[in-house]
Amino acid sequence: MTDIPLAARTGRLARPSKLLSFAVVGALLAVLLVFFVLPVIWLLLAPSKTAGQITHDNPLSFGSLGQIGTAWNHLFDFQDGVMAHWLLNSAIYSGGSLILTLAVSITAGYALALTKFKGRKTLLTVTLVTMIMPQATLVLPLFLELNKFHLIGTVWSVILPFSFYPFGVYLVYIYFGSSLPRDLLSAARMDGCNEWQLFTRIALPLAKPVVGLVAFFSFVGNWNNFFLPYLVLPDSDQFPVQVGLNQLLTSTPSFNPVAGAGLNITIPELALAIVVAILPVLVLFLFSQRTLVSGMLAGATKE
Repeated sequence: MTDIPLAARTGRLARPSKLLSFAVVGALLAVLLVFFVLPVIWLLLAPSKTAGQITHDNPLSFGSLGQIGTAWNHLFDFQDGVMAHWLLNSAIYSGGSLILTLAVSITAGYALALTKFKGRKTLLTVTLVTMIMPQATLVLPLFLELNKFHLIGTVWSVILPFSFYPFGVYLVYIYFGSSLPRDLLSAARMDGCNEWQLFTRIALPLAKPVVGLVAFFSFVGNWNNFFLPYLVLPDSDQFPVQVGLNQLLTSTPSFNPVAGAGLNITIPELALAIVVAILPVLVLFLFSQRTLVSGMLAGATKE
């Protein structure tokens, strides 16, 4: 009787386990495809079809370019072009908050990392605690504070709460605390630089990657925020696009039976509005990938 080599027997035993592993991985990928990828594909294809085609045709079929143009016209004609106004509002809120966020995050992170002062650890702890707290827990005190200063219904009721970004402060703190060469700062001080010159001429130019990272995450978070603007902005003309999408949803007869049957907003227009709302973030991501990678690697090495 011929003995079977050990390697051959091991290979035969390993094949079923490999097949089982492949089957499990394939099943998980299929689940991810069904619940995450297919809805995105459907969303991108929906504006190309009429409401009837969405109901009866293949969900992943493409309609026509002409139908996309029709949906576009209906969407931007809705309530005298309020969709364009919502997009402009989102740009104002996100852009204004971004400027304040960068001013606060960069200076605060630099001070926490390189300046010794009383209460420094307490401020850092408060920043970390605020960072991990759910945003919903701060909505009520923020609302009461804004109401106290008569800011409800103004652009400042959205911009000011968004201007403090604890995660951005922490990112800048980590970068300056680990990657900024201390010898370089000492040499600059010996050459006569004061603290402001150290910050603006040395630290800030070296921190461009992490500044870009903070700017990206801050802008995306502000652009996608729904809950706070929904509470503090009573007038639909002040809505950002995320709150405006909620109004479009309530104006779509398919989702709201009491909505007017003559409204031009149907499922294709609603899907197109969602795509338009995410386009600025998508374009920003595509054009800032290199900066994002550099920012994520910033602070990875200790000086």
